[in-house]
Amino acid sequence: MARGPKKHLKRLNAPSHWMLDKLGGVYAPRPRPGPHKLLECLPLILIVRNRLKYALTYKETLMILKQRFLKVDGKVRSDPKFPAGFMDVITIEKTGDKFRLLYDTKGRFVLHKIKDDETKIKLCKVKKLQVAAKKTPFLVTSDGRTIRFPDPSIKRHDTVVVDLETGKIKDWVKFKPGALVMVTGGANTGRVGELIDRERHPGSFDIVHIKDSADNKFATRLGNVFVIGSGDKPLVSLPKLKGVRLSVAEDRERKLNLGKSHKKKKN
Repeated sequence: MARGPKKHLKRLNAPSHWMLDKLGGVYAPRPRPGPHKLLECLPLILIVRNRLKYALTYKETLMILKQRFLKVDGKVRSDPKFPAGFMDVITIEKTGDKFRLLYDTKGRFVLHKIKDDETKIKLCKVKKLQVAAKKTPFLVTSDGRTIRFPDPSIKRHDTVVVDLETGKIKDWVKFKPGALVMVTGGANTGRVGELIDRERHPGSFDIVHIKDSADNKFATRLGNVFVIGSGDKPLVSLPKLKGVRLSVAEDRERKLNLGKSHKKKKN
């Protein structure tokens, strides 16, 4: 009988998008409880050691983080198991690195390089709207923020632009047909397109229909959709391919062309 929270995570049970090798040990770093769920986050140790290659071991990563070099959303984070997630801004002032955590079209986290002006804002999806004691309205965002006295026109599933320095809402985008959305869960994770229609299914999951810039149409659950802009203008810069998933044949051809160009450069 289990007593208390689990503190370990076997490597084979770790999320596949962490891309950990099977022979690298028995265990994987189990993320702390935080703003993002275990299956939807990337612990800081995997960012520093496995992605950026600034360290080779857990101990080296710990030494880097304990010097308070790394910031997530403008706040110093020194815990190697802190869960960073979708839309988080990661900055390392010592090296001048500035990244935003986004998904590629295969559903894996990608550290997307951004400019200085983009490090000051973050997009957050509105998860719920409630009224607290003394009739104080507040909203809760996808990364666990509680923001008091939001604009009355902001509704559930909308996206708010949060100023990371003040923690206040600068702007927002409505969830409606014509909005630009990114899929953050399911088989279409990482794909970007225009929201066409919303099918309502009372008592079940609402389905959203999306069309990308290559005129490919696909559908996903409402909970997997994150508004990132209106029309064809995203509020934040996107990784290469701009959220358009290539077919198997197109992806193979792209990789072959990349391989040929690398060989030419070596010669």
